[in-house]
Amino acid sequence: MKTFKMLSLAVVDGEQLVDYPLHDGLIINQENSQRSWVLELLVDEKHEAVFLDMKQNGKVHDVKVVISYPGNEPATFEVIIHAVKPIGGHVSVLMKGTLKRARRKYAETLLSELLEDGLEGEELLERFETDMRERPVLRKDESKST
Repeated sequence: MKTFKMLSLAVVDGEQLVDYPLHDGLIINQENSQRSWVLELLVDEKHEAVFLDMKQNGKVHDVKVVISYPGNEPATFEVIIHAVKPIGGHVSVLMKGTLKRARRKYAETLLSELLEDGLEGEELLERFETDMRERPVLRKDESKST
């Protein structure tokens, strides 16, 4: 098994990414035949209801996680919430899941979509820079999940 520091977590909600600021987090590659990962994070207790709802609905959720270094591209995992427990003013959330197939062409796909939208010049550059930071869900990815 390999353990990594989790720096940020965002839950994919339709076309939106909902960020949950972490107090702490780790992610474990179990290195097994199922290619499973364990994610544990500590968030403010004000988010407890959201994660409890995600646990109770039993659905698979996509989350984007930045691992180890702030400059790393977020990795997308398909997870199920296994436990939500209050711990001294915070909430511990335990997730288990798998890493979605790595996409190394995010920038190229984003640029293609912005050009399809008719953006050009300074507007294209500004939107590209913003979207590279914020990593919105791409139309190409939306069509795969429906």
